[in-house]
Amino acid sequence: MMVVFKLELAAEYLEMAAILAEIKSRLLLPRPVTENAAEEDPRAALVRRLQEYEQIKAAAERISDLPRMGKDLFQASALPPEITTVRLYEDVDINVLLLAFKDVLKRVDLESAHNISREALSVRERMANILAKLTDDKFVNFVDFFILEEGRLGVVVTFIAILEMVKSAVIELVQSEPFSPLYIRLAPC
Repeated sequence: MMVVFKLELAAEYLEMAAILAEIKSRLLLPRPVTENAAEEDPRAALVRRLQEYEQIKAAAERISDLPRMGKDLFQASALPPEITTVRLYEDVDINVLLLAFKDVLKRVDLESAHNISREALSVRERMANILAKLTDDKFVNFVDFFILEEGRLGVVVTFIAILEMVKSAVIELVQSEPFSPLYIRLAPC
């Protein structure tokens, strides 16, 4: 019943009416000289309360102007798309790659001859030569990229070129099963 009749609002109204009636009656009644100094002006208390009310009302309006979550702002939420990659071939283990490189270096030692002059070898040039040997979806044996007549330096430059291209995902190293030969092919786009 108190909620329906809003008794709290009615009580505040009656309190304010009583305060105003008291102020009005004090102003109409004559004041004794002795009480004047000690008694506080009732209007000052009412003015203070009105100023506090204005401050609270202004603060409430400033708070009301702030953007609110769910009214003015909405939190974005999106799930990342599910990405599935299918690898047709197993990744080549680094130990297998090193064993294959060691095998090539052994062959270089067998084929090496005494060279008097050296040609400057370029990793970029070797990368271009490797790409020229590869065609779409064609597998080329790992060993076929090494020119044994160039010696250790040529083999090392070729190996670095292959590693750089694998790192850049230009080519892929593929091995069908453990201990089988390594093959190189162009990476799918």
